Amino acid sequence: MKLLTKKLRKDLPELYSQENLQDDAKAIVKFFTPWTNWTWYALEFDGEDKFFGYVAGDYPEYGYFSLKELESINGPFGLKIERDKYFDKTTMREIKEIHNG
Repeated sequence: MKLLTKKLRKDLPELYSQENLQDDAKAIVKFFTPWTNWTWYALEFDGEDKFFGYVAGDYPEYGYFSLKELESINGPFGLKIERDKYFDKTTMREIKEIHNG
């Protein structure tokens, strides 16, 4: 599965463009591990490799993550990170409610 399509590259805002929106910032794409509960929500992209977004793992937090790193992760039985093809742009308020109850 291609993690980042040309359309998604075009749709992702530039880094720092949503920083003043706080919980109204919108995640554009969702990546996840099919073998754990880890999920990465991309809010912004530098156009090459670096995302800024929300990582819901052991300790949910905002931060930077790399497309190359996501592509390089190998799980059990050859599983890879996947992109949620049915994910619609979602505000951080809604995402935090999902992950934090």
